[in-house]
Amino acid sequence: MNRTATPPQRHGKSNDRGAGGFKSLIYAFRRSLNERHKFAKIFRERLTEPLHLNVLAFFVLLFGKFHHKVEFDLVVRQQLAFSILHAARQAATRGLRKISVVEFGVASGTGLLNMCAIASEVMRTTGVMIEIYGFDAATGMPPPIDHRDHPEHWQQGDFPMDVDRLRNALPAFAHLIIGDVKDTIPSFLSMLSRDAPLAFVSLDLDYYSSTKNALELFKGPAELYAATVVLYLDDIVEESTNPWCGELLAVREFNDENAMRKISPFPALRTRRIFKNALWIDQIYLLHVLDHEERKPRIRRLANVLPNEYLGMRPEARQRADQRPVEVPVDGIRG
Repeated sequence: MNRTATPPQRHGKSNDRGAGGFKSLIYAFRRSLNERHKFAKIFRERLTEPLHLNVLAFFVLLFGKFHHKVEFDLVVRQQLAFSILHAARQAATRGLRKISVVEFGVASGTGLLNMCAIASEVMRTTGVMIEIYGFDAATGMPPPIDHRDHPEHWQQGDFPMDVDRLRNALPAFAHLIIGDVKDTIPSFLSMLSRDAPLAFVSLDLDYYSSTKNALELFKGPAELYAATVVLYLDDIVEESTNPWCGELLAVREFNDENAMRKISPFPALRTRRIFKNALWIDQIYLLHVLDHEERKPRIRRLANVLPNEYLGMRPEARQRADQRPVEVPVDGIRG
């Protein structure tokens, strides 16, 4: 687990391979044709956007750099691409050279391998090294405890993993952590380092009970985390989603139980995106590490001084700029 991530060497054309590659998007589109709900999702999220943005996106697909493709939602699993790139950029602004990212709920490993492809591009783009850790029991889902685990959607044995085959497919900077998360998190926290703080976590454990156990990851020493850790909550968009079950219940209880660690939606993220109809935007949250060193009061820089253009005006110009409408007495207004 302590191997050092190194940026993969690029071979061939960037738009023909890897995350954001043309072939990867064609593959995703073909899959959507066979899965009606995915095709409907593409229709709702892309074809309802302004035509000029979709036309521009086509040229970005052909000629744009990786970070441009992330901005235009042209990378398979946009939620992972945005989150990992954002986390790495935030790390770079703070002078960090390496971060850790986690996926809870690996299953067959499709998402984890896609995360690895994205991380490779992000490392090349930002220069920030990334270590990836995938947590899973590998034997499939355990029995649901009660209604809080949404048994109407999932059941015992769902989503098993072929551990050996997946492990052999992973790059050197990605690692599988097999076992019940409540048993594996303590040892993981003990090996996590402030030199590679946790910066992004994808939560896809489906159950309330499993997610509640996974959130124990956020109770370690503050220096093990970025000041804000990007979170992706996969299972909060079903019709039956509510604050009394599933991931939302686990998050609510976490917030109630922890004074200095709070989870909340990413503020105003939809307004920052070029394509604003994507559902995943509502699934991006932030863990706020309120006891982090960066949040402690101290003098960090020169004081901010706001400009005042009025001070440079001549008195007569300032008087004209400050003129207000003359108030007319009520009894002077003709009825």
